Amino acid sequence: METESEPYVRLATLRQLHQVVAELNTARSLADTLQTVADGVITGLGYELSAVNLVRPDGDLVVAAVAGSAGAEALMAGRVGSRASWERRLSMGERWGDLHFISHTEGWVLDDDDVPQWHTAGPAPRFPDEWHPMDRLFAPMYTAANGGGELLGVISVDRPRNGRRPGPWGQEALQMYAFQSAIAISNARLRANMQRALVRLEREQQALRASEESFRQAFEYAPSGMAVAEMGGDQHGRLLRTNDALCRLLGRPASGMRRYSFSDLVHPEDIGTLLRTSAEGGRAELRLARRDGTYVWVSLRNSVVADTTDGPRFLLTHVEDIEERKRHELQLAHRASHDSLTGLPNSAELRARLGARLCSRPSGSMADAYASSATLSTDPRAPHGFRADAKEPFDGLDGFEGGPPPPFDHHVHLVAPADGPADDGSKGLAVLFCDLDGFKSINDRFGHNTGDAVLIEVARRLTSGVRDGDTVARLGGDEFVVLADGLGTADAQDLAVRLRNAIIPPIRVEGRAVRVGASFGIGWASCGMSAEEVLESADQRMYVEKRSRSKANRRAAG
Repeated sequence: METESEPYVRLATLRQLHQVVAELNTARSLADTLQTVADGVITGLGYELSAVNLVRPDGDLVVAAVAGSAGAEALMAGRVGSRASWERRLSMGERWGDLHFISHTEGWVLDDDDVPQWHTAGPAPRFPDEWHPMDRLFAPMYTAANGGGELLGVISVDRPRNGRRPGPWGQEALQMYAFQSAIAISNARLRANMQRALVRLEREQQALRASEESFRQAFEYAPSGMAVAEMGGDQHGRLLRTNDALCRLLGRPASGMRRYSFSDLVHPEDIGTLLRTSAEGGRAELRLARRDGTYVWVSLRNSVVADTTDGPRFLLTHVEDIEERKRHELQLAHRASHDSLTGLPNSAELRARLGARLCSRPSGSMADAYASSATLSTDPRAPHGFRADAKEPFDGLDGFEGGPPPPFDHHVHLVAPADGPADDGSKGLAVLFCDLDGFKSINDRFGHNTGDAVLIEVARRLTSGVRDGDTVARLGGDEFVVLADGLGTADAQDLAVRLRNAIIPPIRVEGRAVRVGASFGIGWASCGMSAEEVLESADQRMYVEKRSRSKANRRAAG
């Protein structure tokens, strides 16, 4: 089972990975891109040494960039390894998805071949997943995803900072980084070709026809979408020309594309992003509409095609499909914020959701009275958006000492219902802290596999017993937390009873029936409290309830 700190490590790794992937597309040349790829392995993936081996036109691979060691760079940079030796490497060892790992016990046969390498001797590993100095890990880069297309090069990495072989999370991060690096290298080559074509259009007037054909070829047959749009005037942004890749991406014919501008196709939420990036050199990630009504994530990069007489006239836009990358990012973000066993939000996500509902302003202040009395309404008859049946919250500025009330900040302040046996009818955000009774004995008697199956079933029963919009999270171990908004005291107590009754029925695991009980403590979120204080309050009430039930059971038994 994962530790509570792993989600934070994963979130930090995800931020670093996102940063280094973003930097791949900021390099100005192919050489800068290759060095950025090597540097990103060091800064974003946690290795101390990396090298980028680029496929040359003759098929051999040259060490194009090295990061992490000046000595290794001096020894390896610019040296060439034969294609046959590299193919031998990529056929050996273990396959970790698209990665190739060659253990020191097998890789010694490669010590004397012609591939440039840097390694030092070391002692035998002390535990199974310890990294050995002679271990080798390669991440091939292809022109298509999942190892498809032509081989562009290979990223070789060494010496993980934690001294261990990468686990599934680290392997997937390295695979994703290699895929994005391949895209960046391909785009850098494409940009270089396009820049050379544009220079020829400006400097070689005598060869204008040949240069136009060169541009047409690069434009029409580019693997990514491209478009030319008008710049300035009443028709600013109207698409004049689109290539086949863009038409296929959006599912629209070229003739139909000429009726649109990008502002007609962009997702309504992304229109501001598009307007901010319409100038030369603008870059944005946004969603464009397909013909079937769905949206696809793309990266737009703009440059200006200049006319020597009249100045800038056309906007050349490169459109790259990043749907796969966005999907991977969402998957990684989900894994970082959700429990890997039950699929429920984990401790970090629970605290984030709870903290988003809280503010530092204590409940009961005059400002809260103003915010509470100024209850918003969607009734069009209600003036200024207040409830039609509500009393006027203020008569001038009466009731506020020292000046007018603070401005309404659109935050719905949380106030806990009155604490007592009677339900006063007020509603709040209930926090139900659930601790399973008898779970440890199941784990000890039947093993962790049975315990995991019980936790999964309990998570399912809890999720089925709450409303859409409520949160069921696994805090860790056999502890769960439910966030349910808009409940009164009696409602929360009824919910706790229903959830306890849902957990009690036997759970069948591998042909046997096991039972667990549950103790619930009900706390209330209130502005002025932190998420930790709210959870601690619910936790304490759970233990009070658990002790009282235990005493009641002992009295009944006696």
